[in-house]
Amino acid sequence: MIKVTCYTKGEARGNPGPATIEVKIEGGTAETALEITQSIGNATALFAAYYAVMVCLQKLQERYQDNTKTTEFEITLENEQAKKQLNAESPINDPGLVPMFIEIHNMRVTSFPNLVLVHATSSRK
Repeated sequence: MIKVTCYTKGEARGNPGPATIEVKIEGGTAETALEITQSIGNATALFAAYYAVMVCLQKLQERYQDNTKTTEFEITLENEQAKKQLNAESPINDPGLVPMFIEIHNMRVTSFPNLVLVHATSSRK
């Protein structure tokens, strides 16, 4: 089974404030490696972290298409709270995150059965 590792980061100055995301996809083949840095306007750091995961999953869907179900994906998040919420280990306290949570959850269920979300420090032992 092919393993693809992704790193995501969402930041906001001022929280909320000007926000950016970073997504890095490694593994698989050289053709599938990708780095994205994008400004997303004003947002919280948590919103930016969710958005980075959503962009990552969308790019993986585009690049791997039908092979997403047979590929092992690991997404490392720098934001531990986002990781806990997306793994249903912690409640979502911001109702504005619920639509993105649902979209990410639906992508996981339909296309990414071998997806693992980890916090940056927990994956680098």
